[in-house]
Amino acid sequence: MTEFVTSGVTRMAYQVSGHGPALLVIHGAEANRHSFDALTGHLSDHFTVIAYDQRDCGETQSPDQPATLTDLADDAHALVTDLGFSRVHVFGSSFGGRVAQALSARHPQRVDRLVLASTWPLPHTLKELNPQGTARLQALRSGLPDTAQELAGLFFPEHFLQQRPELRHIFKDVQAGHARSLRRQAAVDSCLSIDWSLLTMPVLLMTGELDQIVPPPLTLGIAEQLLHAQKVMLPGVGHATTLQAPDAVAAHLVRFLTAEQSSR
Repeated sequence: MTEFVTSGVTRMAYQVSGHGPALLVIHGAEANRHSFDALTGHLSDHFTVIAYDQRDCGETQSPDQPATLTDLADDAHALVTDLGFSRVHVFGSSFGGRVAQALSARHPQRVDRLVLASTWPLPHTLKELNPQGTARLQALRSGLPDTAQELAGLFFPEHFLQQRPELRHIFKDVQAGHARSLRRQAAVDSCLSIDWSLLTMPVLLMTGELDQIVPPPLTLGIAEQLLHAQKVMLPGVGHATTLQAPDAVAAHLVRFLTAEQSSR
């Protein structure tokens, strides 16, 4: 069931399911909270899963100016606080991993364990780290809806699209020139410098072997900024890990998030 919480001028849509330790899941740039629907089914016996729509996504109502990473991190913190959780595990995917980095640096006392999937490190932009991939992504987004199938091919490997052909059309209704989409893109392009020494919690870095948008070395290389991090490569998986391999992602989350504290 969809519920809402108001933080300043933002009315965030969210839903809570399952039972156990709290796990906040943060979606990517092109997505909303429903990108975690399949994953949540694998996690609800282990965690209280909190999924929400970021500004300019899904059912969340937000201001008419682009959000910053600080805004998005503080939104997440406000949601967790409103729900009464003193500490949560955090899973951020793609751009959601950027929000998760910002949240963990701005409010480290709230984050128990952190999972960063298919993402790239603050403060660098994806254009800086993967210029060719970013140029192709932007060209395909600007050509929507005519380029919807080709754009899907960036997010999912061809062998998977043959099994799930309906996902070839997942971007057909995206309105790249709409004001909301333009604000969201500005948020995705925003940067924030953080103090990596504040991220002392256990961290898991997860990537898909075939990720064309955020190549695996960009995600796994975040380990250089951390005192301690585990790494996972998902074989045969592209960028949209929670849609392509929710069972595998969930298995790694359960293993990492329920491990004994001595692993820290």
